[in-house]
Amino acid sequence: LICCDSALNLVVLAQFSCLCRRMCQKLTLLFSFIQDVLFPYIQDNVKEYLQTHWEEEECQQDVNLLRKQAEEDAYLDGVVPIPAVSGHGAGDLQGVIQAVVDNVCWQMALDRKTTALKQLQGHMWRAAFTAGRMKAEFFADVVPAVRKWREAGMKVYIYSSGSVEAQKLLFGHSTEGNILELVDGHFDTQIGHKVESESYRKIADSIGCAPHNILFLTDVTREASAAEAADVHVAVVVRPGNAGLTDDEKTYYSLITSFSELDLPASA
Repeated sequence: LICCDSALNLVVLAQFSCLCRRMCQKLTLLFSFIQDVLFPYIQDNVKEYLQTHWEEEECQQDVNLLRKQAEEDAYLDGVVPIPAVSGHGAGDLQGVIQAVVDNVCWQMALDRKTTALKQLQGHMWRAAFTAGRMKAEFFADVVPAVRKWREAGMKVYIYSSGSVEAQKLLFGHSTEGNILELVDGHFDTQIGHKVESESYRKIADSIGCAPHNILFLTDVTREASAAEAADVHVAVVVRPGNAGLTDDEKTYYSLITSFSELDLPASA
């Protein structure tokens, strides 16, 4: 599955959706982590969040970034512009807030991953996690496997379309407690998109590791293809609820259903 140069550490780079099983939101339910919990939480709570935090500097920075993104998106069909508050009373403010809500929902419906959207989402999730409204639950095989890899001298990094801040929130507020210590570093789309090979080269350079000493675990074959093009080793993780694979993909890629199936060489 992977070649390990004795002069360098093996690095395991995981996509976050391969790790997480579900969220706990008062009651623990079995469902897709991102699609069924995190994203709906944003859509269901963004208006209340904006109304509660509107006067805070961080919230205003989020709104200004979304407004700038909307201006850049002016050529796109269905884009929702975000006007500035004119100061003509509460009705005007509520209109602007609704425009922000509509813009956020529009972006999410298109599965966009703009920095502006991810920043607001990250701040909303932070508020939810710190208030104890949500906790991340990992697949049962993840934490034991990661501990084993680290004991063998390997390093583990997370690469996600979710912001680094959001990643740290999830690892810091899990049903297994704060497990941030298991992760050596985090990457998001600021380093590049996950379907672009150059992103993986940049990550390798950032952590001082040759690409051929990196194993990337993902459940998205487009990402796997991009990583392979950068000389990164790949294993496709098959988890419940993930998109199905074609027969060709099943034949071409190394597939695992549990991290415990990986037999990785110890680092020197």
